[in-house]
Amino acid sequence: MVYGSYTTSHCGYNTAMEESTAPFKSGFVAIVGRPNVGKSTLLNYLAKRKIAIISEKPQTTRFRIQAVVNLPGAQIVLIDTPGLHKPRDPLGAHLNAVVREAYLEVDALIFLVDAAEGIGGGDAFIAGELSALETPVILALNKIDRISSERLSAQLKEARKLGDFGEPVPISSTIGENVSDLLDRIMSLLPEGPKYYPEGIISDQPEKFVVAEFIREKVLELTEEEVPYSVAVEVDEMAARKKKELVDISAVIYVERDSQKGIIIGKGGSKLKEIGQRARVEIEHLLGSQVYLDLRVKVRKEWRRDESFVRRFGYS
Repeated sequence: MVYGSYTTSHCGYNTAMEESTAPFKSGFVAIVGRPNVGKSTLLNYLAKRKIAIISEKPQTTRFRIQAVVNLPGAQIVLIDTPGLHKPRDPLGAHLNAVVREAYLEVDALIFLVDAAEGIGGGDAFIAGELSALETPVILALNKIDRISSERLSAQLKEARKLGDFGEPVPISSTIGENVSDLLDRIMSLLPEGPKYYPEGIISDQPEKFVVAEFIREKVLELTEEEVPYSVAVEVDEMAARKKKELVDISAVIYVERDSQKGIIIGKGGSKLKEIGQRARVEIEHLLGSQVYLDLRVKVRKEWRRDESFVRRFGYS
């Protein structure tokens, strides 16, 4: 388990509720929506810890990411999912399959839409799929901190047309506005149940997985155009040195073309060095230890179309 020793820090929403004699409630709640609507940002905010990587680039999330939110009298296991989109390769097909599997495995769904960008055809398509489910759906309008009150009123009106999901909840997952209202809605849908994870556990993702994702996030930050979508990261070695607070990590950044390899390495290795420096900061915070990070870049031509290679990374 990763994050087990972390302590949660204050994150804006109030969990200091009075003790209750009500039965303990728990359940699994998936966050779904188009790419880049803020699903990972919402998960991180509620978890009070960075678990899912974040980027302005669509299709950043490739995996099902779980975060544990402990509240007085309840435990919510949140699931971040990839953005639902039109697939162009086996990887894209897998990402959509991850989302649709989540539909059937949770107690409730948060359908997140981008109020700043506006509700569009992609949202309507997802709404159609969700309307056919028996799983309860909470519709939330994200990024309200970026729009005027007049614009918000217009978007709420459009959101109500998406389906019978109850009154939409306007939120900002960046600053936490109205997130407590969203939690109240989630709590109202949770069944009575056990505590699935002990106190102190914030995520069940393996450390190697999180480290690889942090490295990929920095590639997304520092590259443009097609390069970010052609990148996969594999941690092939991770070990603590004896009698020293230092963890040695060796990882490979895979790309699809030689030109992409050159972009990531940069002139004189400058880009790869910056990727490593930025990733190391995140990884050291994660592990609570200094890190020696060795990064290499390899070409695996058209890996996103190679089903065996896609499976190697747990994408299927």
